[in-house]
Amino acid sequence: MKIAVVALGKIGLPLAVQFADADPSHEVVGVDVDQRVVDLVNAGTEPFPGEDHLADKLAELVPAGRLRATTDYGQAIPGADAVVLVVPLFVDEATGAPDFGWMDDATRSLAAHLTPGTLVSYETTLPVGTTRTRWKPMIERISGLTESPEDGSDGFWLVFSPERVLTGRVFADLRRYPKLVGGLTEAGTARAVEFYEAVLDFDDRDDLPRPNGVWDMGSAEAAEMAKLAETTYRDVNIGLANQFARFADSAGIDVHTVIEACNSQPYSHIHTPGIAVGGHCIPVYPRLYLSTDADATVVSTARAANAAMPEYAVSRAEALLGSLSGLRVVVLGASYRGKVKETAFSGVFATVDALRSRGAQVLVHDPMYTDDELAGHGWEPYSLGEPVDVAIVQADHPEYATLSTDDLPGLRLLLDGRRVTDPARFTGVPRLTIGGGEPAPA
Repeated sequence: MKIAVVALGKIGLPLAVQFADADPSHEVVGVDVDQRVVDLVNAGTEPFPGEDHLADKLAELVPAGRLRATTDYGQAIPGADAVVLVVPLFVDEATGAPDFGWMDDATRSLAAHLTPGTLVSYETTLPVGTTRTRWKPMIERISGLTESPEDGSDGFWLVFSPERVLTGRVFADLRRYPKLVGGLTEAGTARAVEFYEAVLDFDDRDDLPRPNGVWDMGSAEAAEMAKLAETTYRDVNIGLANQFARFADSAGIDVHTVIEACNSQPYSHIHTPGIAVGGHCIPVYPRLYLSTDADATVVSTARAANAAMPEYAVSRAEALLGSLSGLRVVVLGASYRGKVKETAFSGVFATVDALRSRGAQVLVHDPMYTDDELAGHGWEPYSLGEPVDVAIVQADHPEYATLSTDDLPGLRLLLDGRRVTDPARFTGVPRLTIGGGEPAPA
């Protein structure tokens, strides 16, 4: 097959690699608007760090001619058997409304070059109904082709098939989780099932209600909702865990002991509380769901509760010290989670804002970022070993597990928002966690 992948980001590029690696006869072309990314891919070099096996696979597939990249849709789309689109969908932070700008541009570009007989699959998470009511008419109008033709000679097939992977472990997750597919017609769905079965392999799992593999969801809307539901569940669950944590702090209870006990039976799956919920997925997709279900008060309440956690953490530090004005406070971790070099919706932003509003001198440290990169965000970089009054762990980088008072001289308070540090390494220094119920020092 000739396969085009639109957008070579942290999901799209591993997908392109997976497709090229599935069969030596496949021709895979990736399209991206960033010339730097295209040049690096064509050189067989990973454009971003941290994705297991990506560098090795690129070094093998690109020189073999099985994968290439371009900025030109005219080189990638015509004659393709399948086009897979993984362009980011943004959400307005103020209103929560989806911003389709980049996706609209990509859709117009692919539609302008679409040829008959092509399967078009959107993997970007979407509000329910988007595939049918937005992409179908847009592609038909621009391409002049009809969706779901009888024989494919004068049209295309359109489906939604959400990505369900985490950056850093994309190849493993592609094997681990069923591939959900929902089309606008039975013919389109069948075409998509055939395509994904040809480019993906799946682990055997005896914990699923049916064999692991490509699952027909019955409609594009069902597939769209499945992705929103599974991610919104996580946000709501974490919101509940954070509510439990805040109560536990006020009652002097270690909520982690409580959660461990609750989860010892099969009907409780309480998640882990923490200082922030970040990334492209968990804080974003509930808003996409709310854009079509404004009555989902449970979802909106949980989202608000999670968004308030950085302010809550800083307020705990302020309550213990009396004031943060003039104190040197380092936020440990710019990334939204450990081992990922990504600041999308990271808790670092709200944490820094809350500290600055209290007059603190705020510094930021992250082992994955250079000082210049941190300064580019408007933060003062911090180096371990420099004097500091307060440290707040925002990201659970493994490097922070071995921190001690020697790394943070002068430390008066450690607030570990991810519960990753070792208390024994901070003897004599107050250490607070989210939901730890630690009493204030006398």
